[in-house]
Amino acid sequence: MCVKGLCLLTVLSGLAASGVLQVSGMRIYTSGNVEAVNGTDIRLRCTFESSAPINANSVIISWSFRPLKPGREESVFYYQQRAYPPLEGIFRKRIVWAGDVMGQDASIIIREVKFTYNGTYICQVKNPPDVHGSVGQTRLSVVLTASFSELLFLVLAIGGGIAAVVIILVVILSCRRYKRRQQHLRGNEEAPRKERKDPTACHPSKAVHLYVSETSIEIDSSDGMISDASTKDSSSSEEEGPSSDDDDGGGDSD
Repeated sequence: MCVKGLCLLTVLSGLAASGVLQVSGMRIYTSGNVEAVNGTDIRLRCTFESSAPINANSVIISWSFRPLKPGREESVFYYQQRAYPPLEGIFRKRIVWAGDVMGQDASIIIREVKFTYNGTYICQVKNPPDVHGSVGQTRLSVVLTASFSELLFLVLAIGGGIAAVVIILVVILSCRRYKRRQQHLRGNEEAPRKERKDPTACHPSKAVHLYVSETSIEIDSSDGMISDASTKDSSSSEEEGPSSDDDDGGGDSD
C-alpha cells in the first residue's frame, strides 16, 4: 500500500510540474485592440478570475508598455494595497486607477493620449497563492479622428438616447391627457343634469303683464258714440236714488 501511495504521489507531482495538472491559475481578460483619438482619454479594460479567494491586501497588479518601434518595455502602473502611478517617463501624471480589486477589475485610464502611446499594454495580476497564469494584452492605436465604426456607434448611441427621451415624454403626456379626460368624464357624470328650457318661453321678470279693465264699454248704435257702461250705471243709479226716496217720502206724507 505504501508503495502504491508513493507512486501516486510521484505521478501527481510529475503532472503538476509538467503543467498537465494545473493546481492554480489566473485568467485575465482585456479588450484586445482599441482605438483612441489624439488628445482624448481612453480606458484600458482588464478583468481577472482567480482560483483562490480574493485578498485585497495581497493582490498585485502591474501594467507595462511595449512600443511599436523597437525599444525597451516601460512600466505604466503598479498596484499593491494602493495605486502607484508612474513618477517619471512618458506616462507621468497620465495614468488614473479605474479598477476595483474586490470586483476583480484591474482597469486603468490613460489621459490625453498621444501618438507616442501607440503600442501594446500588458496587464498582469497575482493573487497569492494564485500567481501563475496568462497575461492580458491590449493594443492601442492613437488616430487623428475616430473611425467610421466608432462614429456610427456614437451616432446610434446619441440617437437612441434622444429616441428614448422622446418616447418617455410621449408616454407621460399621453398619461396626463388620459387622466384629464377621465376626470372630465367623471365630472360630467356627477354634475346634475340641467332642465331644458323652452326657447319660446320668456323669463317672468321680462314678461309683459296684460291687465283687462273691469270697466265695460258699450257702443250706442244710435249715434255711434262709445260710452262707459259702468259710469252710466252708477250715474243712473244716483239719479234714480232720489226719486225713490222722494216716492218714499211722498208716500209717507200721504
